Amino acid sequence: QVQLIESGGGLVQAGGSLRLSCAASGRTINDYDMAWHRQAPGKEREFVSAVNWSGRVTRYADPVKGRFTISRDRTKNTVYLQMDALKPEDTAVYSCAVELRKNYYGYWGQGTQVTVSS
Repeated sequence: QVQLIESGGGLVQAGGSLRLSCAASGRTINDYDMAWHRQAPGKEREFVSAVNWSGRVTRYADPVKGRFTISRDRTKNTVYLQMDALKPEDTAVYSCAVELRKNYYGYWGQGTQVTVSS
């Protein structure tokens, strides 16, 4: 069983940066593709970014391309999301998950709140 714990959220002004972490425990996530999603108030959860098991292949949702960078540290069993040039519309709860198969995710973390003020 994998437990995922996100951290690094907070309140930041527009144009600022945050780095989210997703630390795994219980077993290694090094064999899994991993993903970040977000859910804003009143909206459905949406895909943000994903990284493959090796860390060499990444993909991003269009709204965050060029501003967010996903990475992983296999020695620390952790996935990161570097968020730059933040916008108020990035405000959401950000959660990480294991991609069990294409576009199907599990072992969700509890999420971390990101609030971007204008």
